[in-house]
Amino acid sequence: MKIINLASAPEHIPTIAAWHHAQWGYLNPGGTLESRIERMQRFLKGAPIPAMYICVDGEHLVGTAALVESDMDSHPELSPWLASVYVRPDCRKRGVGAALVKHIVSQAKALGFSPLYLFTPDQAKFYRELGWQFIAQESYRGGQATLMKIDPL
Repeated sequence: MKIINLASAPEHIPTIAAWHHAQWGYLNPGGTLESRIERMQRFLKGAPIPAMYICVDGEHLVGTAALVESDMDSHPELSPWLASVYVRPDCRKRGVGAALVKHIVSQAKALGFSPLYLFTPDQAKFYRELGWQFIAQESYRGGQATLMKIDPL
């Protein structure tokens, strides 16, 4: 398995958009799969941020993670963010998610970004085990979210 920039494999966008829409579509009521595909084009510019990295096993897409300027509109003062961490269900519990998170943290460190933020509805324990620190638990878009940070520098 290897982690590559989505900009070098844009053919995976429809699959990624479908995964993300199914997983997190409820956070963007009224959003469509087509609008998600369109928004993902921003990752193809080759900029250091926003950037999405994908884990591939041969020709098979396994997971995703992104480095974005903002991921929680209730906290515009915080930047940058780890976002869109997703691992295909049949590939979970194999270290793929941890490898993707560590890759984004190393990218943030190389770019001089610190701290790095994330929010998660249900994976705080996973991130804590990777060294992320709890900031707050809050209501967000109709559910609960845990806000966390890590200092890569």
